[in-house]
Amino acid sequence: QLQLVESGGGLGQPGGSLRLSCAASGFKLDYYSIGWFRQAPGKEREGVSCISSSGGTTNYADSVKGRFTISRDNVKNTAYLQLNSLKPEDTAVYYCAADRSPLYCSGDVYYWGQGTQVTVSS
Repeated sequence: QLQLVESGGGLGQPGGSLRLSCAASGFKLDYYSIGWFRQAPGKEREGVSCISSSGGTTNYADSVKGRFTISRDNVKNTAYLQLNSLKPEDTAVYYCAADRSPLYCSGDVYYWGQGTQVTVSS
């Protein structure tokens, strides 16, 4: 059974940190770029970050650049998103997606995770 399962969400303090994980089962993540997306209430889903299949190329939305770090461990079949210097506007459901392009997040998504809630509040 194919699955992408996000975890690590929860309540974070402004200025604090959270680490999200995206674990795959039923398929190997090696062949796919991984994108992280988020959707806040009443807003459209937006791309947050992307990492190529090898991990050699990463990119970030301007709103998170310098605060979030994407990484992956293909041996563990898992990708990560480290969220630092959290802001209330980071509150959203965060999703990971396996993209069919190994080089960048093309938008041709092979599989979506179910999402994990991140709430930033004091």
